[in-house]
Formats: sequence, C-alpha cells, structure tokens
Amino acid sequence: MLNQEEIDLFMDVSNPLDCVEEVMAIHDWAFERLNEDELTVEVSGKFGHYTMNFLWQDGVSALQFSSQMDLTIHTSKIDDAKKAMSDINANLWLGHFDMDSSNRPSFRHTSLMRGMTEGSGAPYLEDMIQIALAECERYYMAFDLLSKTTSQGNNDLTLALMDVSGIA
Repeated sequence: MLNQEEIDLFMDVSNPLDCVEEVMAIHDWAFERLNEDELTVEVSGKFGHYTMNFLWQDGVSALQFSSQMDLTIHTSKIDDAKKAMSDINANLWLGHFDMDSSNRPSFRHTSLMRGMTEGSGAPYLEDMIQIALAECERYYMAFDLLSKTTSQGNNDLTLALMDVSGIA
C-alpha cells in the first residue's frame, strides 16, 4: 500500500507542455501554445518539414504527441501506404506511423507522464522529439514515393524502406 508521500509523487505531474517549451527554446524553434493543454511547432528536417503537435490530457496524465509530414499520400496509393506503415510499425520500438483523414502520414506516440517532474520530464521529452524526427526522416523517402501520382515500381518502395549504413 502506498503512503501519502508516494501518492503525492505519482500525482505530482506538472503540465509537461512547460517542459516542451524548454526543449523548443533550447533548439530555438518557434512554437505556438494554443491553450493550456496544446502546443504546436513547425520543424524542418533534412528531407521534409514536420508539424509537431503536443496534447496534454490531465485526467489521465498522458501526453499525446504527433509529428505530421508535409506530404499527402495520393488516393491511388492508400493501400500501398497502409501496407508500408504496417511493415514499418512492426519494427518500431516506440510510437507508430498513422495517416489522418487528409492522407497525411504522421509519427504518433502517447506517453503516460505520472510520476514525471519538471526536472525528469525535459530529458524524456527531448528524447521523444529526437526519436520522432529520426523516424520521420528515416522513412520520409518511402512516403514521398507514395505521395506521387505516377506509378512507382515495388522495387523503388522496397529500396526506400531499406535500412542503410553511412551516407552516400
């Protein structure tokens, strides 16, 4: 049975969006705090631009995070995109790729933040953001191929989904 001090520790979750703001400041990224529970930021990667959204659910102490790509999957490629996402997601340890109603791929992850404090939350959130950026960049070319209206061969998509070593 937990004592009151242990209960207080688990309930001591300040709004993690305050920590997200700290991470944004470290990277000098301009962000918009839409309200107390929602923050958005535009980030440029090597291959694409990403809209990151953070949504705090205080009732369950959960932070929902998504990094939406600047691509729209062509309607003729929806089935191929779903198959590619399924294959990609099977190998991810953290988060998953999803597609919204406007056919834009995004990397999503929800974290339970109970027990996190401002001091422990910032490094965790920094890691979460860096992992999302890395995964978006890693699979950007595959989703870029699927956003084209012209038919691509399966070989192109297979190559885009391969893990590579080094830089060409």
